[in-house]
Amino acid sequence: MTEDEIIRFVAGLPGVRVETASQESGAPEVAWGDSFVYHDPGQGPDGKPGTPARMPFVTIVIKDYPGDTVSGVDRPGVFRLNIAVGRERFTELLGYPPAGYAERADSVDHRSVDRIHPHPVYAAQGWICVMNPGEATAEPVRSLLTEAHARAAGRHRAR
Repeated sequence: MTEDEIIRFVAGLPGVRVETASQESGAPEVAWGDSFVYHDPGQGPDGKPGTPARMPFVTIVIKDYPGDTVSGVDRPGVFRLNIAVGRERFTELLGYPPAGYAERADSVDHRSVDRIHPHPVYAAQGWICVMNPGEATAEPVRSLLTEAHARAAGRHRAR
């Protein structure tokens, strides 16, 4: 899966807004080129204008960030897909709860591609990541993106 394929997939889900950070968008320079996916249906459950989502449920990063270099996203042709799957789904996927990541962090090969990993910074919040999703993870990634969208939509409805 390419970045564009992932963006097209999530953009096709109801109420999704995708923002790719740039100078024009006013984003900090460190984020330029990275994409952020929000559930933002434009209206609340009562039909009135809704509050835009402030927290993405998916991000695609194309470079390392200060304090987040273990994945080696700065390598040529590499990107990292990050998905907020929640604590329960995280545990199902990885076999341990998000809180257990810290004691296992050194044993995770965050640089390996086409594998589901705990997010190196946001695992405790129930985020997973995939470096360059490919044949092995394409179908699970689509399902996880759809599930994350449903979770984000549920949070939006609850507001």
